[in-house]
Amino acid sequence: MESAAATPPAADAPAGAASPQVAEIRDLILAKLRYAVGKNVASASKHDWFIATALSVRDKVVDSWLSSIARAKDSGAKRVYYLSLEFLIGRLLIDALTNMELIDETREALAGLGVDLEELREIEPDAALGNGGLGRLAACFMESMATLSIAAYGYGIRYDHGLFRQRIKDGRQLEYPEDWLSLGDPWEFQRPEIVYGVGFGGHIEAQNGADGEPKQVWMPAETVQAIAYDTPIAGWRGTHINTLRLWAARAPDPLRLDMFNSGDHVGALMDRVRAESISKVLYPGDTSPAGQELRLRQEYFFASASLQDLVRRHLSLFGDISTLADKAAIQLNDTHPAIAVAELMHILVDRHDIPWDKAWTITRNTFSYTNHTLLPEALETWPVPLMERLLPRHMQIIYLINALHLDKVSRAGGAAERLAALSLIDEAHGRRVRMGHLAFLGSHKVNGVSALHSDLMKTTVFHDLDSADPGKIVNKTNGITFRRWLKEANPALTSLLMEVVGDGLLDDATRLEKIMPLADDAAFQERYAAIKRANKVALARIVQERVGVKLNPDALYDVQIKRIHEYKRQILNILETVAIYEEIRAQPYRDWIPRVKIFAGKAAASYATAKLVIQLANDVGRIVNSDPTVRGLLKCVFLPNYNVSLAERIIPAADVSEQISTAGMEASGTGNMKLALNGALTIGTLDGANVEILEHVGAHNIFIFGLTADEVEARRRQGISGQEAIARSPRLSEALEAIASGVFSPEQPDRYRSLVDALTFHDFFLVTADFDSYYAKQRDIFRRWRDRKGWTRSAVVNTANMGWFSSDRTIAEYAEDIWKVPTVAPGRG
Repeated sequence: MESAAATPPAADAPAGAASPQVAEIRDLILAKLRYAVGKNVASASKHDWFIATALSVRDKVVDSWLSSIARAKDSGAKRVYYLSLEFLIGRLLIDALTNMELIDETREALAGLGVDLEELREIEPDAALGNGGLGRLAACFMESMATLSIAAYGYGIRYDHGLFRQRIKDGRQLEYPEDWLSLGDPWEFQRPEIVYGVGFGGHIEAQNGADGEPKQVWMPAETVQAIAYDTPIAGWRGTHINTLRLWAARAPDPLRLDMFNSGDHVGALMDRVRAESISKVLYPGDTSPAGQELRLRQEYFFASASLQDLVRRHLSLFGDISTLADKAAIQLNDTHPAIAVAELMHILVDRHDIPWDKAWTITRNTFSYTNHTLLPEALETWPVPLMERLLPRHMQIIYLINALHLDKVSRAGGAAERLAALSLIDEAHGRRVRMGHLAFLGSHKVNGVSALHSDLMKTTVFHDLDSADPGKIVNKTNGITFRRWLKEANPALTSLLMEVVGDGLLDDATRLEKIMPLADDAAFQERYAAIKRANKVALARIVQERVGVKLNPDALYDVQIKRIHEYKRQILNILETVAIYEEIRAQPYRDWIPRVKIFAGKAAASYATAKLVIQLANDVGRIVNSDPTVRGLLKCVFLPNYNVSLAERIIPAADVSEQISTAGMEASGTGNMKLALNGALTIGTLDGANVEILEHVGAHNIFIFGLTADEVEARRRQGISGQEAIARSPRLSEALEAIASGVFSPEQPDRYRSLVDALTFHDFFLVTADFDSYYAKQRDIFRRWRDRKGWTRSAVVNTANMGWFSSDRTIAEYAEDIWKVPTVAPGRG
């Protein structure tokens, strides 16, 4: 891809004095441009400049990276291995420059070459390695582990296309392959020498072991190669760099030469296509048997390659597999890598001849498991026939783990009903393996990601397991990399805060508390509010460019940006938008405040209801935004292809943060933390980390509404019909009728009838029950917004009290309580 060439200076060597460091960076960029990109200044495109700059920064990172690896090796430090199917790392250029403390010097060096760093920032594609909060959390944790000098590896899959690229056509979501690797990735290092075979299918043979005891030997029918690609992840101030190792799937042979020569040119490539499909896309559709099989192949592929790799490293450093738990801590990020429990038992028992009981002790002491959901359907289960066909030895191991586990429970007096609930095999739904149960049993600690979530785990999805093994569940409230979500996303606000707090703010987010005395300071409020408005102007420009809607930067920006799912209740937000739209038209004499509703997020390709919600948001926006009777008082926009880079633009501009999930269903949320850090006031239920945000910012600075988690369960026991709530609320009834009758879809009046019928007769997520409370709380927001000084004060209070939600704090807790590894606090010392 060639873009317009940047305006060059007269010659390769620019004129003008520069500091030695700036000159060094400039010379390094020019060298990369010439020798790595193969261009000179006169012919270089903006993309060429991006590659040259990224490679020059990478050189700086690599020096520290190699030193970090050597220090860890020499010290014999215990390593942390973070297994995650997603790593939503986003763009890395600004992130690396920030953490290496080179951003100002690089900007100056590029300016001397006629190149704008901000333009290069926009050229870099987002790495399509994740979907939402799960993947972004993994990326934040990688940065914080490096910042705290924890020797760690992240393990995942190098998806060729990752999650789909979202386009909106006629209001509908369309999915296209994300081509983030089409021009190469300047940050990664391919490691062709690091290759592991991952087996599938086949059969098991019983053989005599060296000690004469019978030994189970798995003979896979198919082997796929896992090839390593490494990306260095820099911690703050560049003092420590860790490795994100991603696996690409390849066939052992690129083609069947005999078939190719016989004329079957397509068939000759079938093995290659089948193997490489494993690392093609994130979350392939699993509604078909083939889709389910591919998902399981992906999960086993990366778990097996990662365990083979870390065991090899352990043996090369320490020589004794029995000390694995002393030198390695493996964290399972949700249930996706849970098959790693059976895989480690396979490695220990079958490959290293460790007795079963000792192997199980090593396994449990090595693994810990983070649960991210209370939705039973999100705790993966796999059909036993599929497991037996694809991973026969692992199914055998799971059966034995289960038998020994249930024997122990039975000896303690477990009744048949309790044994069924504790079993790794769900017999009630066609015999399926419960992967959440496997992760729980195979770990020494299981953590939730907010105080409420961890408590609910004990009473809901893991109630029986917790009663059988009390004390295993602990809480580790999620956190965010505040340097990225403050300094990189909102540099103007960061500069203001650092005037008060000092440079040490970026070492320790809790120093944000020092701005609390300025929450009532008029001059500070004015500067704070001016920064917010400038961010809103910048976002308005993006909205106009991408969806053609002109926004008023003095309006209230009300933001809901997250994965589209029924439990996250974007539909509740849309219903309130419709209700306000109807009232503005019917009551133009009221003192309305201008407001903008901003939605962004992707729906799973096979999730029909979520995709219908996206279409409804777009249809409502189409009607509202074009209606002259509204007089610009209400706008509704859906921004397509939500990713980390778009979030970095939206979050600093938000006034209101929508965190409105059904109470008891959002494990934590981290978007709520990012938005509050940047001065958005939360409207939300008492769910996930909202509970802890309330505790930190105070009730006056957050808008809480709706049923509590206990009340949700009580209401569901009474029934989930929405008819009574609808009958009780004229506004809700009118909004639903408008949607159902085709006011927002006149070309297809019945388009949203199924959505309205579901809310009316089967409202599992209790949208109708919470509507009036939500609507009333939105009116509180209107009243508060009119007091701009009071609003700004609350925004400052939110920023000041978000330091505790740093991922540095979260990782320090993991390190002390779960992994048992030391940390080094960041700082110039």
